[in-house]
Formats: sequence, structure tokens, C-alpha cells
Amino acid sequence: MLLWGFMTKYLNSFASPGFNFVPALLGAVLLWDFFGRVMFGVTTAFLEDVWSRNFLNFFATPMTIPEYVGGLVLSSIATSIVGLVVMVLLAGGVFGLSFFSYGVALLPFVLVLFLFGIAMGIIGTAIMLRFGPAAEWFIWPMPALISPFVGVFYPLSTLPKWMQAVARALPPSYVFESVRNIVRGIGASWPALALSAVLAILYIALAGFIFSRVFRYVVRTGLLARYSAESAS
Repeated sequence: MLLWGFMTKYLNSFASPGFNFVPALLGAVLLWDFFGRVMFGVTTAFLEDVWSRNFLNFFATPMTIPEYVGGLVLSSIATSIVGLVVMVLLAGGVFGLSFFSYGVALLPFVLVLFLFGIAMGIIGTAIMLRFGPAAEWFIWPMPALISPFVGVFYPLSTLPKWMQAVARALPPSYVFESVRNIVRGIGASWPALALSAVLAILYIALAGFIFSRVFRYVVRTGLLARYSAESAS
């Protein structure tokens, strides 16, 4: 946040009058970091159970899969909200970034990022459950791999056609396009918000389906045993 904050202040010294890089770049960094924190809030909670050799203990109880996944989501909500509040206060106090000046129009888009982050976190957890804790190396760079397609720092029109086609299937692409319009004073695109919300909900449903299928597979094939204390030692 500090790095991008000082960079935006430097870029403002070259910007044309009336244009402010702080909401255009620093705001985008803050929102994308929020998405990453939501996603990693889910995957890290799962990994902490694995690292502490406590994962199988949950399923020695009558706990169901939805209850376990719900616990991961609640953990992510707590950590991501704390992180968002700290970043907003830092960006506002040091660099003058205020999302409140754009009204409540930003809140639905933040919610879409949150829902998509939850979905990607559940999918990432399913990947590690299927391929083992060593698969975490694939989970950490996922936000960086997605970011070029969703136009965090630039309009989608700058992308080649095939990347634009991928972007239309990703909810954050609609979020950042609309946020840029809000910052420029054009206003939010409510059809884009509705479409991104529908996509985010579909991703959550898909993530829940994938996790459920993977869990049943690792139980049926005995792969779940690698998460026991004996096999982890």
C-alpha cells in the first residue's frame, strides 16, 4: 500500500490538471488486495488445520461439509474485514484516498469481489485437498494469474480479443470497469453489477460442488489419510 501510494503521488506530479492517480491506481490496488485477502483467508484457515495436524479431527465429529466450509468462510470474513479497515484508514490518512466520497455505489462491487474471493478460496482448498498440501504452491499466485484478465489497472479494451472473452466470464472485470467509471464521474453500470453478482454466485455454487465432489473422492480412495498426524510426521 505504501509503495503504490507513493507511486501514485509521483505520477500525479506529471498528470494533467483534474486527473488523480490515487483513486485510479491506489484504489484498484486496495480492492484487489481485498480480494486476495478474502481468498487466502479461506485457504490459509484450511492450511492451518493441516499444519497443526488437526484436519481429520473435524471429521471425527458429526460436522458436515457445509459446516466446515462455512467455518472457513467465517474465518475469511473476520480477517478480510480487519485488513480492509486497516488499508482504508492507511490509504485515507496518508494518501487522501476516500471511498466514502463516491457514495454507497461502491459497496455492491466490493461485495462482488468478496463473493468471488470466497469462491476462489473454496476452489483453492479443493485443489489442495485433492493433490495434497504441496499443491499450495499453485494457490498463492492465483490472484496474480487472474489479474491481467480482469483489468485491475487498465480498461478491458486494451486486452486482445481472446483475453477480453475470458474477462467477460470473471466477475472482477465488471467491478473494475464500473469503479473506473465511478471515479471518472460517469456513474456505475447497474447491468454490469447485476451480471457480475450473478457470475459470483454461480462461481460459489460451482466451488461448493467441486469441494463436495473432491472431499467424497479423497474419502473413497483413502487419500484423506495423508492428512492424519501419523502420515504427516
